[in-house]
Amino acid sequence: MPIASAIKNDKLIVSLDGDFIDDDNTAAATRLSEQLEQQNISRITFETGRLGKWDSTLIVVIYDLCRQANSSGTKVDLAALPENLRQLISLALEVDRKPEKKSSPRLPFLNAVGHLWIEMRASTRRALIFIGQTFRSFGRLLMSNAVMRKVDFLFAMEESSYKAVGIVSLVSFMVGLILAFVGAIQLKTFGAQIYVASLVGIAMTRIMGAIMVGIIMAGRTGASYAATIGTMQVNEEIDALKTMGISTTDFLVLPRVTSLIINMPFLTILADFMGIVGGAAVGIFMLDIAPAEYWKYTVDSLTMANFLVGVFHGFVYGWVIAICGCYYGITSGRNADSVGKATTQAVVTAIVAMIVVTGILTWLFEVIGI
Repeated sequence: MPIASAIKNDKLIVSLDGDFIDDDNTAAATRLSEQLEQQNISRITFETGRLGKWDSTLIVVIYDLCRQANSSGTKVDLAALPENLRQLISLALEVDRKPEKKSSPRLPFLNAVGHLWIEMRASTRRALIFIGQTFRSFGRLLMSNAVMRKVDFLFAMEESSYKAVGIVSLVSFMVGLILAFVGAIQLKTFGAQIYVASLVGIAMTRIMGAIMVGIIMAGRTGASYAATIGTMQVNEEIDALKTMGISTTDFLVLPRVTSLIINMPFLTILADFMGIVGGAAVGIFMLDIAPAEYWKYTVDSLTMANFLVGVFHGFVYGWVIAICGCYYGITSGRNADSVGKATTQAVVTAIVAMIVVTGILTWLFEVIGI
C-alpha cells in the first residue's frame, strides 16, 4: 500500500512508500480523512524515507489532508517531505481561493458629497490637462515639430476610413428609410407625402447623418482606441515611451486624432447620401412618387448652410471621439478588467459628449442665424 497510516499517542503518522504516478489514491485519502475525524488527533507527521517518484496525485491527497487538519485545528508537520513537495503544499495552502469582498465604509452624507466633489474635480482637471496636451500636440504637428510616425498615421487612417464605409452606409440607409416612414405617416394625412423628400434631405444633411456617424464611430473606433492604448498600458509600453523621453501624446494620441477628424467629414457626407437614398427607396417604391419629382424636391430642400453645418458637426465629433478614446486608454489601469472598463467609459462618454456638443452647436447656430 503506497500510503500507510498509523496512530501513536494522538499523532497520525502518514507513510509514503514507492512511486505516485497517475495513481488513484481515493481510498487512501478517504481513510486518512476518516481517521482525522474519528480519532483524537493533535498532530500529523510524514515518513518519506522510501518515497520514489511522484506527481500531482500525491499533492492532491496531502493538500486535502492539510486543509482538513487546518479546519479542525490539528497541527501538520511537513518537515519530512521533500523540499519541492513541501514548497508546493505550502504555496497551495497560502492561496486564498475565495477572497472576501472588501466593503468600503459608508460615509456620512456630507462627507460622501465632499468626496464625490473632490473626485470629480480631480478627474475634470486630468481631462482638461489631457485636452490641452492634445491641442498643443496638434499645434506642433502644424509646425512640423511633432513626434508622429507616418506609418501610425496611415494605419489609423485605414482603420477609420474605408473599413467603416460598410456599417456607416447600412445604418444611414436604414435611418433615412425610417425617417421617410415616420414622416409619411403624418404627411399622408394632408396629401403632402411628396415633402418626405424635403424632410429626409434636410434632416440627414443638417444633423442626423453626423449623429449616426458619430455614434457608429464612437462604438467602433473610439472603443478600439481605448482598448489598444489600454493594452499598451497593461504591457508597460507607455512607461517605456516615457522612459525614452518620447511624448505619448504625439506618438499615440496625435495619429488617431488627426485621422479621425479628417475622415469624419467624409463619412458624414456618405451618411447624408445614403440616408437620402434610403428615403428615396420609401418615397419611390412605397409612396409612388416619381423619381424625377422626388429628386427635384430633395435638391430644392438642400442648402449649402445645412450641408456645412452637418459636416462641421462631423468634424467636431471626430475630436470628441478620438480624445475620449485616447484619454480613457492612457488613464486605464494595469489589468484586463480595467481595459474593459476604459473601453466602456470611452464609448459612453463620447456619446454623451456628442449630445451635449450638439445642443451647444444647435443653440449657437440658431443665435447666429445659420
